[in-house]
Amino acid sequence: MRFLTISDEVVPVIYSLGARDRLSDVACVLSCGDLPYYYLEFLVTTLAVPCYYIHGNHDTPEQTDQGEQIDEPRGCFSLEGRSTRYGGLLMAGLGGCLRYNKSQGAQYSEMEMLIRLWRLAPQLVVNRLRYGRFVDIMLTHAPPLGIHNGPDRPHHGFRTFIQAMDLFQPRYLIHGHIHQSYGFSRTTETRYRQTQVINTAGYRILNISHDEQ
Repeated sequence: MRFLTISDEVVPVIYSLGARDRLSDVACVLSCGDLPYYYLEFLVTTLAVPCYYIHGNHDTPEQTDQGEQIDEPRGCFSLEGRSTRYGGLLMAGLGGCLRYNKSQGAQYSEMEMLIRLWRLAPQLVVNRLRYGRFVDIMLTHAPPLGIHNGPDRPHHGFRTFIQAMDLFQPRYLIHGHIHQSYGFSRTTETRYRQTQVINTAGYRILNISHDEQ
């Protein structure tokens, strides 16, 4: 199954009328945050596939041309603090970044993110009982601590995500937040135990085999 994973940057080659032909074999869009809602809505409409998303720390409400305030991308499915199954794959999400100022955006202390993980955990346990595994794809906005991190606090990752990989063993943890243009690291894929950690800032095309259990 082919996935389009996106985060942080509106990419002209994706946000174009040619996207339908260029991405005709994409089965699903996964968004890791900090993208305008109109971008997600465009992809859902153009590709006619589902989009699952979490929030980044810069997500803000938008105004339509008619003056209506949009607080979530229309036609998309939130994975914030929840798990779902698509095409035989188990997915879950925890958005936001490490708290670094008093902004109203999605920022969390390490303890707050740990609490969010434990609120999600019962759903993952149900997955294990029903399907034999906790989760296949974990979407986060920030990276795990020490993997793909930047040098400053705003771009540090969460220790909680290390614990999540230790306990729940996702096949993939896909994150954003670390733009390649920042020049922190050119590494975008790192193996941590059973999990492939992928930085999708911008976009990636991923082929993921599914389990039809």
